[in-house]
Amino acid sequence: MQTNTPPRSTIQLTRRGRLALIATGAVVAGTAVAVPLLTLGTDGVKKPDTLVIPEGWRAGQVYEAVDKVLALPAGTTKKSLGKANLKLPNDAEGNPEGYLFPATYPLQEKATPEQLLAFMVDTANKKFNGAPIAAGAQRNAMNVYQAVTIASIVQAEAAAKADMGKVARVVFNRLERGMPLQMDSTINYALGRSTLKTTEADTRINNPYNSYQRMGLPPTPIGNPGEDAMRAAINPVPGDWLYFITVKPGDTRFTADYAEHQRNVAEFNRNHRRSSAAAG
Repeated sequence: MQTNTPPRSTIQLTRRGRLALIATGAVVAGTAVAVPLLTLGTDGVKKPDTLVIPEGWRAGQVYEAVDKVLALPAGTTKKSLGKANLKLPNDAEGNPEGYLFPATYPLQEKATPEQLLAFMVDTANKKFNGAPIAAGAQRNAMNVYQAVTIASIVQAEAAAKADMGKVARVVFNRLERGMPLQMDSTINYALGRSTLKTTEADTRINNPYNSYQRMGLPPTPIGNPGEDAMRAAINPVPGDWLYFITVKPGDTRFTADYAEHQRNVAEFNRNHRRSSAAAG
């Protein structure tokens, strides 16, 4: 902990989950895969024509969706990773997290998990390995894999597209100051969950994705970012912000002043208590 960083037990850096989207009913954690087009298979049963991977889904969610859309036993797609021959960067060490690009994928009659995963990774490579992304990463003194990692945090933390550049700037500002990122999204990833509430006990878990305890970026991306998040990661908007929180839907506040951030956190907590009471 840096001396200019408030106590870990009190600081609440992030917007603590997708508050704005969940509050409006726009996002449901673990939503089933969208398959808008259907065709008749040889057995006369309607089969999906496409597979939609939403922005921000984790690899585990993608694997489950592929199993479901191909009517395979649970766990089949994850087990297929070893023979999928995915063209991943060396830094990934065989883990496709961050490179299962969110998009709508056509389903061939005899599609396999290996084919679908390879299609997603190839799409990510086409999006990420072009000159604009590579140059943007280099401009910010990082490689493309690190840019994808930052983009995955931005994707998980930003309440709206308009906030992505500011969230990315908070990440860079904290890294440049030698401060821990303290992002709730990394805790959620470590614990395999999505929640609005991070407890003090959560911030003490011994896990490489615990950005309250570990310095620098997490070891891998924490989800699969889309193009908007990737652009924000290589083009963070100028600003001195170190903290942010979505106080209520449509109202995300960024600040460099810890006292101001604490006031925003208090307002968030009041709003959250009221909404929880109303829901109860």
